[in-house]
Amino acid sequence: MFNYKIIIEYDGTNFVGWQRQDNGLSIQQLIEDSIYKLSNKKTIIFGAGRTDAGVHAKGQVASFKLDTHIDLDTIRDGLNHYLRPHPIAILSSEKTDDDFNARFSAKLRWYEYKLINRRPPLTLSNNRVWCVHKNINIQKMIDESKLFLGKHDLSAFRSINCQSKSAIRSINSFDIKQINDEINFIISAKSFLHSQVRIMVGTLVDLGLGKISQSISEIILLKKRELAGMTAPAYGLYLSKVDY
Repeated sequence: MFNYKIIIEYDGTNFVGWQRQDNGLSIQQLIEDSIYKLSNKKTIIFGAGRTDAGVHAKGQVASFKLDTHIDLDTIRDGLNHYLRPHPIAILSSEKTDDDFNARFSAKLRWYEYKLINRRPPLTLSNNRVWCVHKNINIQKMIDESKLFLGKHDLSAFRSINCQSKSAIRSINSFDIKQINDEINFIISAKSFLHSQVRIMVGTLVDLGLGKISQSISEIILLKKRELAGMTAPAYGLYLSKVDY
């Protein structure tokens, strides 16, 4: 068997998410269908991040196995051919070790959340970033974001649909960068709870808007979802890269 690793970029706006589902079109389904068209072999691909509906990716990683050898350029170009006109692109392909699995071998996942803080509505960036029209206290968000670092029970920061047995997660890094009216949240961890990044970002924005009085440390300690803030819209979130 030959084990292949691919790096994928996609616009998640019109998909039900990464994972194959019965209720709509997924990125996984389209790539698996394209592999079949290219190789005449059915296979299952494993993605590093199971991004939700509307979430984008700049560096999603997936792996799959075939019992035949295919040239790496042919995999990249062939899959891109069959994926058209869907907004999914295979950026690169490579052969990897037999025991490599894009999901289970991942050591660190990086997500980026893009926000614009301005009064006018969005035009060019619509469905790519979240626009908040009221003034946000950026420094307060930066200060509070540091309280996420380390290992915590993040029960207050997961959706009611989360199926993880444990809410304990370790946040490796959390940076907030501002350039003019653009605010980028860059977060890394080995794994995340369902909607965790979006709830963390939404809570920080609510803190920056003065809508929440408790600090992040208090919300973490009390473990109640209703004390945290809104779930930020999916369209501002990007899976940016995965470390192995």
